Amino acid sequence: MLFTATGIKDLWLIEPKVFEDARGYFYESFNDKSFKENTGLATSFVQDNQSKSTKGVLRGMHFQTGEHAQAKLVRVLEGEVQDIVVDLRLDSPSYGEHFSVNLSAENRKQLFVPRGFAHGFLVLSESAVFSYKVDNYYNKESEGGIIFNCPKLNLPWQMEESFILVSDKDKLLPGFK
Repeated sequence: MLFTATGIKDLWLIEPKVFEDARGYFYESFNDKSFKENTGLATSFVQDNQSKSTKGVLRGMHFQTGEHAQAKLVRVLEGEVQDIVVDLRLDSPSYGEHFSVNLSAENRKQLFVPRGFAHGFLVLSESAVFSYKVDNYYNKESEGGIIFNCPKLNLPWQMEESFILVSDKDKLLPGFK
């Protein structure tokens, strides 16, 4: 696996080594030992989640707070998405900064998102299957979010806002404070 630092502390882009032949392909999508050796981080994933969405669906910008905060390892199994994270760690030199990357079944890139980040993705293909591992269980009372089109953050979504589909719940999220 290739581990690339993103310029934001503890946020890593991970690309697997893919073995292809006439039968198809094989790759290791996660290896705890390799992860620790390359990132210097230790994590223990407790749950895998998966969603399927159609083109223009934007899920985000979500986070969990306090003891229920979650680190995530995200990837796309089918299609392509634009994935964006925002650093919400108050003590971080990159507080309020964002990172954006396109993840797809074709490029097989993954993004490790540490605790303390808001996370969201926009489906760019006709549909996408999105998968993520988390290191803590979901807790409804600890959920939070930031409106996807917050003018203060000015996130660089790769689609005109009029084509973006957001849940009614996410339309009510507050701006970045």
